[in-house]
Amino acid sequence: MQAIYVQVLALILMSLGIATALCRRNVFFVLMGVELALNAVNLSIIGFSKTFAEVASVTGQIIPLFTIAVAAAEACVGLAIIILIFRNQDSADVDNYSNMRG
Repeated sequence: MQAIYVQVLALILMSLGIATALCRRNVFFVLMGVELALNAVNLSIIGFSKTFAEVASVTGQIIPLFTIAVAAAEACVGLAIIILIFRNQDSADVDNYSNMRG
């Protein structure tokens, strides 16, 4: 019964993350929405792992550690790129970045 509550919470967090990423124009809020959606997936995996036997439960709890590490690396690289773009554009609006040509 408790696994259902965890999945409902993960669904709410995923919905908030996707809505934030799609509706906001500020790049920082878009990245925060993507990170919130990734954390919702991790919560869902951990919630499902609690319903399995011991070995599968441990595996289901270790996998989110790797996804958190990848998400942290992605956030560092993404923020570094955005800071470099922000220095040139003086704006954090997503629409300003769509016209860039290299």
